[in-house]
Amino acid sequence: MIPKRDTYPIEIAGLKRELPIFEVAPGVRIAVLNILGDNELVRACAQALTKELSGLEYDVIVTAETKSIPIAYELSIISNRPYVVLRKKYKIYMGDTIKAETHSITTRDPQNLYLDEKDRQLVHGKRVLILDDVISTGSTLEGIAWIMNLAGAEVVGKAAILTEGDSDKWKDVFALGHLPIFTNPAA
Repeated sequence: MIPKRDTYPIEIAGLKRELPIFEVAPGVRIAVLNILGDNELVRACAQALTKELSGLEYDVIVTAETKSIPIAYELSIISNRPYVVLRKKYKIYMGDTIKAETHSITTRDPQNLYLDEKDRQLVHGKRVLILDDVISTGSTLEGIAWIMNLAGAEVVGKAAILTEGDSDKWKDVFALGHLPIFTNPAA
């Protein structure tokens, strides 16, 4: 039986969703946006982000696997720009990679991001837009930006469907909405 969870109601790009709330650390809970399989939401968010990004000149969209791949793909189709996915595990066929370590609010252990050899060539000398589904700690953004710098790309923008936590921290991010982080007061 699936457990009953509290939810957080939100409207994103004109669509309403109930986001399940999960505890990610003792006393810290977040509303989780999972766009995988939600084609209606992905399409609406990509269209809304296209409008938000209309004044930004960029050549390539860069994201990290996994949950933000659908929005990167859809934004790529709408904007007619290629997208690159940084992988979390190294595979032999990736060749000479650039690697960064990140720390996500939804995982307890550090994660690695890898830019493969083929995609290094694609981003070199290009203006890139970093895209994520939800930006919470900023670690993934920092990891992607660091990799892009080493690859010879220029980060010209950061975008997400939602930001989370301290909204003042994300003033430079194009986003469609913001989520709170829920904390239990000390007992």
